[in-house]
Amino acid sequence: MDTAPPDDERPDERPDERLRRWRMVLGEDGAEGTGRALTGRDAAMDGALTALYDSGKKPGGRGAAERSAGLGASAPSVARWLGDIRTYFPAPVVQVMQRDAIDRLGLSALLLEPEMLEAVEPDVHLVGTLLSLGKAMPETTRETARAVVRKVVDDLERRLATRTRATLTGALDRSARAARPRHRDIDWNRTVRANLKNYVSLPGGEGGEGGEGAEGRGGTGTVIPERLVGYGRTDRSVKKDVILCVDQSGSMAASVVHAAVFGAVLASMRTLATRLVVFDTAVVDLTDQLDDPVDVLFGTQLGGGTDINRALAYCQSRITRPADTVVVLISDLHEGGIRDGMVRRAAAMKASGVRFVTLLALSDEGTPSYDREHAAALAALGVPAFACTPDLFPEVMAAAIGGRPLPIPDAGP
Repeated sequence: MDTAPPDDERPDERPDERLRRWRMVLGEDGAEGTGRALTGRDAAMDGALTALYDSGKKPGGRGAAERSAGLGASAPSVARWLGDIRTYFPAPVVQVMQRDAIDRLGLSALLLEPEMLEAVEPDVHLVGTLLSLGKAMPETTRETARAVVRKVVDDLERRLATRTRATLTGALDRSARAARPRHRDIDWNRTVRANLKNYVSLPGGEGGEGGEGAEGRGGTGTVIPERLVGYGRTDRSVKKDVILCVDQSGSMAASVVHAAVFGAVLASMRTLATRLVVFDTAVVDLTDQLDDPVDVLFGTQLGGGTDINRALAYCQSRITRPADTVVVLISDLHEGGIRDGMVRRAAAMKASGVRFVTLLALSDEGTPSYDREHAAALAALGVPAFACTPDLFPEVMAAAIGGRPLPIPDAGP
């Protein structure tokens, strides 16, 4: 027998619970309309929400609030508020509220104070904000900021590194087997299987057709090995060159963080030669810092203009083995330099044998804002531009290394 309460009596659907939820959504203005007073933990949660969203609001509840000043400009009060929201809300909600506080209240300057940084919930977006502060960060705060960035980077590496190495190692091994092997490296079993379609019947021996030399089968046959398949190389020689060319304009902050982590992971693989280039209107090669992605991130300078053409020119000058090179441009394609030059350089690299990949973003965010005209021009060259999540990036790189079609998400242009 079903002992569950009727639908209208379920705990999460009772009138009192519905009124409580509406009161939390509507804020203080909802007190009269709902007739619901908040006490205890609910009152404390409502206070934390009110400090961020209710001051200077428009009608329509918290979702319509304008920029407020409910937290004031006091670092101690903000630090207490940060501690409160970490007590009352789960980490993903805390990260959203922190981001809203920075955007709505202009709290970036307060992040320069160590006590503030010690109170925050570290995430990729917070790292982007810290990096955008750049040289304005005093020495007293820099070490605390590095600790925050280090925590985020370590979390990302734990999440991404193992699968990335395994996926790319498999792609590199398959690429090695598909290459033209030396005679002693030929895998004859795989070679025969790969060339069975090239089986050719030959005349029989002395017995002629149907004779003893043919053992009554009308002749013998052979497989013509048009393609030789070799064993995967067991040495540690470099098989592929990878160049990550990353736009460090302000809108690309999350992509820069993920690119730094992936750059370090790729650089740790001896069979890949990895180069990391970041750019705005200038170009900076951070390859020598790839052993520590935190150093890479503090070597960037988020913000400023964008000159993709100049960045691609630098990358092009560093290519020595086009057929074994993958160039990954991570940019929203909003070009501030020579607009047609970017497309021409991409076309030239592709024509030389380089595998060219364009990612509009490397983050967990939704579809980014990007230059559709440039994306269409690259697509016409056979270089589709699409946003990529960190979880998809290993598969994208494996396909690029193996010369296979890229796993483009459905949301791509």
